Amino acid sequence: MKNAVIQVENLTKRFGDFTAVDNISFEVEKGEIFGFLGANGAGKTTAMRMLCGLSNPTSGGGTVAGFDISQQSEEVKKHIGYMSQKFALYEDLKVWENMRLYAGIYGVPRKKISEIIDKMLVSLDFDSEKNTLVKELPLGWKQKLAFSVSIIHRPEIVFLDEPTGGVDPVSRRQFWELIYKAASDGITVFVTTHYMDEAEYCNRVSIMVDGRIDALDTPANLKRQFEAVSMDEVFTKLARGAKRGDN
Repeated sequence: MKNAVIQVENLTKRFGDFTAVDNISFEVEKGEIFGFLGANGAGKTTAMRMLCGLSNPTSGGGTVAGFDISQQSEEVKKHIGYMSQKFALYEDLKVWENMRLYAGIYGVPRKKISEIIDKMLVSLDFDSEKNTLVKELPLGWKQKLAFSVSIIHRPEIVFLDEPTGGVDPVSRRQFWELIYKAASDGITVFVTTHYMDEAEYCNRVSIMVDGRIDALDTPANLKRQFEAVSMDEVFTKLARGAKRGDN
């Protein structure tokens, strides 16, 4: 890919005799919404940790935003955003205080922080809630806030690790609207999810089974390839061959 912002080649991670990620290779293009799917134990979280510079590969490697994930992990971290299922917000801080804190953590210039926060509050319809403690927000609102602070520094890539777990369908749909907006602004979105209907929203999808990528293509092409009517059916056909549990 000419505009690849993630390039992975023969990426492998072993823990003793256990191979969590088994020689995977793929690329992700700038501005793409890339779904990284797999059952519990497939190896997707281990792979994501390596891509975020949080864990070193056993062999193979890759680049994220042009930086080597093994040799330049600190530079990788500066050019990405990250959101986990647990959201990592500070519950006893107000909405605007969380925004200011993360802007500082991500290195946003101090003179720009107030302007960015004001714009973000308006875009999220959070203006009336800016002084609300995060612990008092509904789950769907926390989710939107967590995503927004993960891209407050305008990263090239944002990694979303099962960000919609436990959230109601309406909030999930609203969250995906935020993802579409980020992608349209040029941010590459790398997302793991357990919800196969969300795989339909991705430009391309990879499906991991037992540490390997067993399928990678657009949702439409995968459904044709596996003669399936939905991504859930594609996933089920592939996951049938899985031999291992959680990792």
